[in-house]
Amino acid sequence: MRRVALSGLLGTAVEFYDFLVYGTVAALVFGDLFFPDADPAVGTIAAFGTFAAGYVARPLGGIVFGHFGDRLGRKSMMLLTMALMGCGSFLIGVLPTYDAIGVWAPVLLVALRVVQGIAIGGEWGGATLMVVEHAEHAQGSRRRGLWSSFTQLGAPLGSVLSAGVVTVVSALPDDDFRSWGWRVPFLLSIVLLAVGLFVRLKVAESPLFEQMRREPLDRPPVVEVLRRPQPVLRATCVGIGAFTAQSLLTGFMISYAVDRGYSRPQVLTAVTIASCVALLVLPAASALSDRVGRRPVVLAGAVASAALAFPVLALVDSGAPGLLILALILGHGVAQSTMYGPLGALLTEMFGTRVRYTGASLGYQAATLVGAGFSPLIAGSLVASYGGSGTPVSLLLCGGAAITALAVWRLRETHADALDSPAHRADATPIAEGTPR
Repeated sequence: MRRVALSGLLGTAVEFYDFLVYGTVAALVFGDLFFPDADPAVGTIAAFGTFAAGYVARPLGGIVFGHFGDRLGRKSMMLLTMALMGCGSFLIGVLPTYDAIGVWAPVLLVALRVVQGIAIGGEWGGATLMVVEHAEHAQGSRRRGLWSSFTQLGAPLGSVLSAGVVTVVSALPDDDFRSWGWRVPFLLSIVLLAVGLFVRLKVAESPLFEQMRREPLDRPPVVEVLRRPQPVLRATCVGIGAFTAQSLLTGFMISYAVDRGYSRPQVLTAVTIASCVALLVLPAASALSDRVGRRPVVLAGAVASAALAFPVLALVDSGAPGLLILALILGHGVAQSTMYGPLGALLTEMFGTRVRYTGASLGYQAATLVGAGFSPLIAGSLVASYGGSGTPVSLLLCGGAAITALAVWRLRETHADALDSPAHRADATPIAEGTPR
């Protein structure tokens, strides 16, 4: 279990490092480097538009890799998604800018962003299922939430790594950062890729999948899942609040806070500290969900996120670096992490083993598309339209949290149910379906 958990942690950390480096650098310089003819506000929005392109591709990755993951196995898909993600990130690091090749620069940037999105769309499902299904085989349902948190920890760990590296290179003189410094975080991904692949090659295939391999589906997994779309829709709604908060309080917050007078190192330091807090809160929330259930923990995080939405923006608008750190700790490190921690176990428990990779991936990635893919784009447009006011950001945080709270309220508790129970061996019908228990 330790080896499997480490593979999930390192793999998702590498994936999220690559994905979040893009969001951070896009907020800082991509508007000028790839959309130089636009005014600063439009250039920033266009940069976040390429950021959203990666999220649009994620559900496609969930379908493609979910299909083969349910048919061929979890491990091979995990290796392939990591390789695609690392290579796509490295190529962004060597991509010529608009000044060198004109309009082909943003076109190639979007294409590589789509490759990243497809890769990460299949990554989370494979990594999470490997950990949760191994935990179920080894220890039953007692600690699925805690073990799954190692995969979830990849997001804040990737954020810490990306923010740390970008903080270092952004301390360069501005001309150096814009000419070559921004490329360094992308180029370093090739080293992380090698480490992640080395660990994953040593992990055995999921034992639950091996048991179910002898029971082939009559239809492709995505057809089996979508013929009863309610589980996927519920899984999507459950994740929207966490991803809205994650996107707005990390990637978007960098450009928002810099516009309010904070220096880049101050903002990146605040994001790094908040992500370090998340590294503690995530496993704690996940372990608590093993004891009291997934529903109350995720619901508490959603309520906290909504309650803190306006205070968090007020702290950011204060202009004080200490209050900026406090704001991101409360909003991202505590509230968002409480919603996000149990999510891996909860979504895994909603689908049968034969379609679990497809179902969980599709629900998760659809949630990222709705909650995170367009949130920075919408927030940037609304903030510009309302004279720089942060009120639209707070309203988006409240809206995402409300959707998650309502969706979780409708779920039946699943933390004590066995993954190989008859409900999970049938089809895509989730054990979480129906009224709360």
